[in-house]
Amino acid sequence: MIGLLQRVSRAHVDVSGERIGSIERGLLVFVGVQRGDTTARGERLLERLLGYRVFPDAADRMNLSLRDIGGGLLLVPQFTLAADTRKGTRASFTSAAPPEEGKRLFADLVVRAHAAHPRVATGRFGADMQVGLLNDGPVTFWLET
Repeated sequence: MIGLLQRVSRAHVDVSGERIGSIERGLLVFVGVQRGDTTARGERLLERLLGYRVFPDAADRMNLSLRDIGGGLLLVPQFTLAADTRKGTRASFTSAAPPEEGKRLFADLVVRAHAAHPRVATGRFGADMQVGLLNDGPVTFWLET
């Protein structure tokens, strides 16, 4: 499972002109599900997202996690993260999980995130989403489990 996380001052996701999720300071995470991913990989990704130290401490070093600052977590499904771009000029999506499997694993990640963290918002699997963010830093990390 892939998590492209961005440290943000704020972020939101809209579908058909309706705001369906938003956070203030925290992490916007684009989530890609690959063939062979499991619930255990989703659990590991969530553990890493909540504990990954990307926020500054008093000495302005990245030593604080999302849990430490009590920030928001915005999870947005993005199957294009699983693209193979090594050849040609068009991405191949053969490594992405089938839609029904990706939807199930993303939904499971969301349920676990709500149980583990007080501020969780999400995008909608399979929807045409517009995502807005103010990247803080910029700070962006690619996590893969």
